[in-house]
Amino acid sequence: MKIIICIRPVPDPASRLVIHESKTWIKDQDLSLVANEADNYALEEALRLKEKHGGEVIAISLGREGDAKLLRAALAMGADRAIHLVDARFRSFDEFAVADALAKAIQKDGGADVVLTGVQSDDLGSGATGVMLAELLNYAHATVVIAVDAEPETGKLTVKRELEGGVAETAELPVPAVLTIQYGINQPRYASLKGIMAAKKKDFKVWNGAEIGWESSAPLTEIREVYIPEKKSQVEIITGTPEEAVTTLVEKLRKDAKVI
Repeated sequence: MKIIICIRPVPDPASRLVIHESKTWIKDQDLSLVANEADNYALEEALRLKEKHGGEVIAISLGREGDAKLLRAALAMGADRAIHLVDARFRSFDEFAVADALAKAIQKDGGADVVLTGVQSDDLGSGATGVMLAELLNYAHATVVIAVDAEPETGKLTVKRELEGGVAETAELPVPAVLTIQYGINQPRYASLKGIMAAKKKDFKVWNGAEIGWESSAPLTEIREVYIPEKKSQVEIITGTPEEAVTTLVEKLRKDAKVI
């Protein structure tokens, strides 16, 4: 099986975030970036599929030159090779533009049997990139996956998806397919010293937009303003008998809070 795992660089949660003067994003030039948490689970699932069925795992990421360390870490964990997409024009990408560039890179690399992404990113959290990627590649897809079983000989995947209210759904998909992996599906491994040393010798490609056949992608979304929500609190003591208090509370929840 050829398995591609997409890794997104996101700001370190321990970083102090400061809004840019333009108010359209944060100042990220000097921020330390780490691998998106959900993508770590996706990488582990990719490695387990390879260990069970054979094949290769390719880690791919789009970001700055300095973000190559995230792909090096994936190689140390067990990925066979890596592709880093670096282009100054990628800086203003939204989810669609990211998916478009990833799709072109995957196609340039000959496609894949399975493409894995995290269920969502820790910075934007839209959960849209994986679905868009599946559409652009014309692959089957499943989201919020909590278990994967592959049958390479029949070209099928059986996945379990987490739905609302603790309900799970089992679905069968043909390959090639894109799966977005849910948090907690497994326990990501640590890189061993042997893996770290081996990573230095593994194939590591760096492609820009022209090399993947990408010219431009018009963003489908526009961030007009980023701001820190104001902290607001209000306490009101409701008096009267229990029956009167309940009536007053229900009325306030309906008319003031508008939650019922």
